Amino acid sequence: MFTSCQDEVLDITPIDETQTLVAESQLTSLISATSKNDGSKDNIIDGTTCISVKLPVIVKVRGIEIRIDSEADYIKIKRLYDEFEDDIDRLDIIFPITIITGNHEEITIENAEQLSEIIAACNDDDDEDEEEREIRCIDFQFPIAFSVYNRDFSVIDVVNIENRRQLYLFMKRVKNSEVIASLNFPVTMVLKNGTTLTAENNEQLRRIIEAAKDNCEVEDFSKERLENYLKKCPWVVYEFKRDNQDNTSEFEQYAINFKEDGVVIMRSRNGDMLTGTWGLRPTRRGVLLKMEFDNLADFTLEWLLYDYEDGKIKVYEEGGNKIVLKRNCEVVVNITKERVENFLKECLWRVVELDIEGVDDVEDNYIGTPLKFFENNVVKIRVNGELIEGTYQVLVRNAGIGLEITLDGRPELKLQWVINFLGENKIELKNENNEMVLRRHCPDNDGDLNYILDVLVSSSWEVSLYKDDGIDETQDYFMYTLDFIETGRVKVTDPNNGIFGGSWLAFRNDGYLKLALNFGTQIPFDEFNDRWKIVSITPNRIELLDISGSDGTEDILVLEKKS
Repeated sequence: MFTSCQDEVLDITPIDETQTLVAESQLTSLISATSKNDGSKDNIIDGTTCISVKLPVIVKVRGIEIRIDSEADYIKIKRLYDEFEDDIDRLDIIFPITIITGNHEEITIENAEQLSEIIAACNDDDDEDEEEREIRCIDFQFPIAFSVYNRDFSVIDVVNIENRRQLYLFMKRVKNSEVIASLNFPVTMVLKNGTTLTAENNEQLRRIIEAAKDNCEVEDFSKERLENYLKKCPWVVYEFKRDNQDNTSEFEQYAINFKEDGVVIMRSRNGDMLTGTWGLRPTRRGVLLKMEFDNLADFTLEWLLYDYEDGKIKVYEEGGNKIVLKRNCEVVVNITKERVENFLKECLWRVVELDIEGVDDVEDNYIGTPLKFFENNVVKIRVNGELIEGTYQVLVRNAGIGLEITLDGRPELKLQWVINFLGENKIELKNENNEMVLRRHCPDNDGDLNYILDVLVSSSWEVSLYKDDGIDETQDYFMYTLDFIETGRVKVTDPNNGIFGGSWLAFRNDGYLKLALNFGTQIPFDEFNDRWKIVSITPNRIELLDISGSDGTEDILVLEKKS
């Protein structure tokens, strides 16, 4: 590591004994801690920050073998994890491998048991002095250089450092009093977020490292930032495993609200409210999330936050314990009868999912036919522009807050539904064998929907193109005229001046503008029964698109203003 420079002209500040690094100085310890191997970058492989796996390495994810040649390849693992949200993330390492410890020591590992023993030992190692623990949240911008002195403080060499490992080995010599050295300033330090800071002397460098260490004790997590993030919105349980038992079906859709002063409120699917305590604790392993409930032992544990991304948090603990939480700022934790009644009356509601006794897609019977809830338990459904009146009740049951809707010819709506999710724009209802989802539809203040309404009702229309799975069937609609009426009725006049009707509704869904058409069993217009994506709309032309099959085949419907 020593590079002779006796014959070179060096730009080195004259020696100041206070600027040298000696074995017992605080700055020596800080630089040494900063130079340790950063084992946090490959946590997606080994699950620990105290070691890293030397690349290349081969891993198996969801039965697929992946060769990891560089840090950039870690994204391959994450993509496979994210491909399916309803599975448990699992990664198997193909042994043997070489690991690198915090001290840059390389060890060959032959099997998973040996790796587990090493990880357990380094995670449980609390004997290391605080100043000697690795500092991962700041790094030197390499290369850097040290001047090396003899006992008379004359420069005898310059050591150039290219990476953390070289820096660690050099600092080890300083700590063993084998050399007297000083950094050649200025040096640039790089924080985790990419911010750079320049130090002109030892004192500035010490302050920079100390400040970084205090502000990011835990890899990728600021305790205060994470606390605020958890408190910002409710979280919904998406996956739950305790003591190697998959209890997702029992706790799925439980809503958790982390509040101020360490209070956490949990709402079960039947509406029961449980209050407990929560808190975060930074450790060498990472941030620990502790939850305690008097009457919910399954959640009462100190969980390690091991994956943190926008909208999702994963926590686990040894022994087969894991929770996946998804943020949902729309969910209402405290569901009450009065809140549901007021919520229902605010806007129209679309039936977007209805599965009855294992029969899917029953919601197709409700295309373009929204519900409207009124005072005095009156509900109306709009079919072909006509309002059909019925009744509804919001009930308090042992299982939670329920909803029953009574409408002639629609017995499925009267099933004893229980609300297990109440959000700003959605209500999910379930009973033993059935599911229903309602989405709120408030068109009055939506300029795009008002424009679509104005265009549709201002003219008569004809089918200029209809392709069903790529097959042109436009000729089946020759000479038909369509008139969209503001009440939600679409009137069709056939070539022989016969008239029949259907329902239409323009709405917004997941950012897309859509046009629902429902002509019942009326041939050939029953082919149009769907929720079409509006590709483009002008006063003279409307282009609609539907992905008609799981293989991505498309249906195209174009309406043009009738001249």
